[in-house]
Amino acid sequence: MNSIFQIPEIVAIDGPGSLIRIPNQIDVPVTPRVLRLIDSPEFQRLSEISQLGLVAQVYPGATHNRFEHSLGVYRFALLFLRQLAHQKRFSDAVSARDATLLILAALLHDLGHWPFCHPIEDLNLEKVPSHEALGREYLASDYLTRCFRDDWGVEVSEVYNLINKQVDDPAGKIFSSILSGPIDIDKMDYLYRDSLHSGVPYGQNFDAPRLIRSLCLNERGDQLAITQKGKTAAELMVFARYVMFSEVYWHHAVRSATTMFQRGFYEWYQSRSASPDFEIQQKSLFRLPEKEFVGRLISESDQPDGKQLLTSLFGSKRSLYKRVASFSIANGESVYRAVSQRPYHWLVNCSERLALLISEKFGVPVKPGQLLMDAPPVGLEVQFNVQVHFQRENRFVPLGEVSPVVQSLACRQFDDFVKQVRVFVDPSIADDFKGIPDCETVIGEMIKESAEAI
Repeated sequence: MNSIFQIPEIVAIDGPGSLIRIPNQIDVPVTPRVLRLIDSPEFQRLSEISQLGLVAQVYPGATHNRFEHSLGVYRFALLFLRQLAHQKRFSDAVSARDATLLILAALLHDLGHWPFCHPIEDLNLEKVPSHEALGREYLASDYLTRCFRDDWGVEVSEVYNLINKQVDDPAGKIFSSILSGPIDIDKMDYLYRDSLHSGVPYGQNFDAPRLIRSLCLNERGDQLAITQKGKTAAELMVFARYVMFSEVYWHHAVRSATTMFQRGFYEWYQSRSASPDFEIQQKSLFRLPEKEFVGRLISESDQPDGKQLLTSLFGSKRSLYKRVASFSIANGESVYRAVSQRPYHWLVNCSERLALLISEKFGVPVKPGQLLMDAPPVGLEVQFNVQVHFQRENRFVPLGEVSPVVQSLACRQFDDFVKQVRVFVDPSIADDFKGIPDCETVIGEMIKESAEAI
């Protein structure tokens, strides 16, 4: 018998051992050594960090946390391993010890996240560490280090390197694609879980069991692929991801809240980053639970605009900024191209110039902090590029070549289809923009004028 099938966590999938129940009626098998990791302070803190952060401002049910998501990803790792272990090409490349590293990486992949981590990282600020760097500190705690060595027979560096794709051995390359790739265990869980808690159906409408049964290795044997039986399930997953970005992650009101938060954090950062002890201040902030994180950010905000934005977002009376213009590839491509993927400080500069132009031309008093621009960030989403194995002919073909759905939604630049450039204003002045003739067109021309001037 393949030794992977003897790994305690794989045995526990259908065994009588301990279980943790997560929504929606999903049983996650936990062994004593997994439970010791879950009970650690480093993992327990994930229960106080929401998975979707600002999405809950629009979809009130989306308050699930990274603790729940991490358990879901861990479970998918076990299901992927059990399926692939039946295949000789996989079992020849992967040992049971290798497989335990994937189990650990799946469970602990989000360990370094702090509250509102992704919106902050999208700002690409020089002195803000990556969540991977913070994750390494948590992984290297005395308690987790002992667990890795005593319970699993591995070192901290091996877990960290796999989580961060710093591997070049055959097993490591395969596992990197399982952790972060077109069909990975992270997407398999977050699409379903985010959809479930948001109360929308879009992310749940792909056949996960069918997709798992179709898993195999690609032609070179160094990444995940699917057999032709999983083609339709993969297409549905691509569509689910596309719609979740369109209707949830980049919903205009979600982006209003995100844009307000980002500007508020940026102002906090700008006022404090020159301090000699800024790294210590920031690290202590990032280690706080979400509620305390917000409270401290507001209390330490020295700039009135930043404090007001954060208070409007998290205070007792919520006041989201209103959308007055939006531009996409289909509607306003020239504006979209001029603004998307610019550095955040450029975006702030452009929005302030735009506020000044509008004030001068239309007599609408717009203070700099009352007008915010949102645009696709510098970092791009991963494209969906996976091979399909046609077993009868023993032929591997990129999914995009045999699927018009994937060709349209994933092989071209994903961001161009689901993300927009938007202009948001303080609700107290939103009505003033209704009196501007052909407002969106005028704002678009002013944005291009501002962009050329920077």
